[in-house]
Order: sequence, then structure tokens, then C-alpha cells
Amino acid sequence: MFTNIALRAVLKSVGVLRESVAVSVKPWTCSSTFLTGPKGGCAAGGFAVPPPVRHYARVAKKTNTGPVSQLSDLTPTMLMMDYAAVPLAQTTDDLVKRLLSLELASHSEKLKLKKEQLVAKVQRNENDRSSVEVRVAILTARIRNYQEHLHKHHKDKANKRQMLMAIDRRKKLLKNLRLVNYDAFEKVCEQLGITYTFPPDYYRRATRRWVAKKAFCIKVFKAVQKQKEEQRLMKQSLAPSDSEAAKTKAAESQ
Repeated sequence: MFTNIALRAVLKSVGVLRESVAVSVKPWTCSSTFLTGPKGGCAAGGFAVPPPVRHYARVAKKTNTGPVSQLSDLTPTMLMMDYAAVPLAQTTDDLVKRLLSLELASHSEKLKLKKEQLVAKVQRNENDRSSVEVRVAILTARIRNYQEHLHKHHKDKANKRQMLMAIDRRKKLLKNLRLVNYDAFEKVCEQLGITYTFPPDYYRRATRRWVAKKAFCIKVFKAVQKQKEEQRLMKQSLAPSDSEAAKTKAAESQ
């Protein structure tokens, strides 16, 4: 009898627990605040999606506009240098002219034509190809080409070295031309747009050791000059006594 009563109590307690669990646990619902899809609702399926992050517009990068290229004044309709003097190239059709023009030419062909234009400004006569003025013009076109290249590729050490060597060579030629023919020097600088700057008379890095050594040399020089001045004054003070002795000797002899 007691066992039946205990069994009924256990069954009732289990039933009550089940009812409480069923009441306390709620079914899963999908929150509409986390759904950003076009369909929305739980029927869209899947997990909750976080709200989108705003992507603000980025600041436009400033493009570094480099110096104006020396080849910018060459029109694309100009013929290449090898075909400019050919009469047949002037009378041919447009397609062939386009193939022979600077529109489809390489950079080296354009640079070659630019060199010829600079040489024509400063050469002495039509057959002049080896004068100082012509060499300065060729070096100027080459230096400007190196500068344009290094503005885009600033880590190109080989071309930078070549440019510095060409600048030193042109500087020596201009220095020699200025001493020999100043009128030609002024004409070359004016026609090619070169600004000639005079090199410093003397330049040395002022290290601490060099400054101390120079100060010591100045101090020694002043001491030597002071000693020479004292010797000169002593000679001047002794000169009158010698002259008086010579006069007395001359009087005795008479």
C-alpha cells in the first residue's frame, strides 16, 4: 500500500516538472532587428546578420604632376628623323605617313629628333657635329631625359649616376667655353635654357679637427709676424748709431 502511494507521488512530481519546463521554455523566435536581408523574417533562414558598416568615401590621393617633358612640343604628325628628308615620305598616303610619324614612334626616336633640334640651335654650320656647343646640346637633351625618368623612378641609382656624370661633363665644357669664347657661351645658355652657376672657390668640410688646426695655424702666423716686427724695430733703433760711427771715422781720416 505504501509502495503504491510513493509511486503515485513520484509520477505526479515528474508530471509537474514537465509542465513547468514546458511553460518556462519559449520557442526560438527570430528578431527582425538583426535581419538585413531583402526577404527578412525567419523564413529567410540562417543566423542573425549584424548591421552593415558604413564605408565613407576616401580622400582622393594627390597626383604629383612632374615637370613638363621636353618631348611635349613634338607634334605626333611629325615624321621620324630617318624619314624626314625622304621626298617620297611626304607624298605617300595617310596610313604610311602615320606609320612613319611620331605617333607610333618609340621614345628613343623622339629623343633623337629632340637632340637634332637642340643641335640645330647652337651649331656653327650645317656640318658641325663635334664642336663644344654641339656636345653641350647633346648632353643637355640626355640630362633632361634622365631627370624625367628619375622623377618617376626615383630609386634608379644607375641612371642617377649617369645623369650626374653627364652634368659634370657639361659643366666642364661650359667652363672651358666661357674662358675661350664668352659670346658663344652666352648664346648656348640662352638657346638651351641653361642657368650657369659659378662653382665655389674653395670648399672643405669644417670638421672639429680642421677648425682646431686652422686656429692653431693662425695663432702661429700671428706670433711669427709679431717676432719679425720686433726684429725690424730693433734694426731701425741700431741704424743711427752705426751711421754716427761711420761719420766719425770719415772725419778722422780727413
